[in-house]
Amino acid sequence: MPFSCAIPRRAFLTTLPALAKPRIAVLEELARNLSGRGAVLHNGRTIHTWGDQTEVSDWLSSAKPVLSTLLFFAIAERKVRTIDALLLDQGWPLIEKDRSMTLRHLANMTSAYARPDVPGSAWAYNDFAINLYQKTLFDRVFRQDPDTAANSRFAPLGLQDGLRFRPTNRRMSASVRDFARIAQFWLARGKHQGRQILPKHLFTSYCRPQTPANLPHTQRAETNDYLMLGTYGGGSDHFTDHGAGIYGCNWWFNAAGRLHPNAITWPDATQDTFMSIGAGGNCAVMIPSRKTVLLAARANWGKHTPGDAAAPANQHIKLLLQALS
Repeated sequence: MPFSCAIPRRAFLTTLPALAKPRIAVLEELARNLSGRGAVLHNGRTIHTWGDQTEVSDWLSSAKPVLSTLLFFAIAERKVRTIDALLLDQGWPLIEKDRSMTLRHLANMTSAYARPDVPGSAWAYNDFAINLYQKTLFDRVFRQDPDTAANSRFAPLGLQDGLRFRPTNRRMSASVRDFARIAQFWLARGKHQGRQILPKHLFTSYCRPQTPANLPHTQRAETNDYLMLGTYGGGSDHFTDHGAGIYGCNWWFNAAGRLHPNAITWPDATQDTFMSIGAGGNCAVMIPSRKTVLLAARANWGKHTPGDAAAPANQHIKLLLQALS
């Protein structure tokens, strides 16, 4: 059954509540440290912004969880039965070793597409597999162009500037204020202004680490893009070796991983903190226990180094929590 595309009658994230001066000072320091364009949301309301909130730009890999959210929509609409649906059922001519590949594998960077491993046996941050993921969702599951498929399903959030997708690899561009709505939607586990847009159980089940902490890294090998899909942006094994124990449905979570077994991803963050991470400083932080979202585009998020308390992302979250304390 299709979801309603009606725009909510109530405005969202439009007024800045009065804050105590010390909190404002800390949030201003946070904004200076990050630079770029960004916003802080608390209890579903914007409490601080900086930079142009309306400029539409590429969120790079921070938009990958949008693909997994669209997968949730596909499950809710019964276009696919489960996250474990086989890629073979979507008509892809997979080679023998890939015939067990599922949508779950694609969402968790364990598909082994274009890699020598079998699906589920190893971790690789794989942008060739992400291209297979987006093509499967848009071309074979929804059978709609990305702009229509995404904007129609996220319309209940009251997007003001709309989501835009590149015609080639379908990377997504959005304004800060619209990406803030999506991040708040993730924080609220599929709910918006009291209405459950997506079933909560999908977030309960899958918005958490999906990769075992002892999952090995992919074998060294050249990329074998035998479906001739091209890349979402990077290689079939790039960006980071971290992922085992802290990645799931394209989000990053605050847990111990294979490469940092004695420290959680962001040591000064709450245990329930999770992030979307994109190159070029495009990231969003969700902290459910504090009902808080921090996001910034083209900002100084630093290198992704899980377990490092000195990492800029951890320091930003630490400052954010200080502002909320």
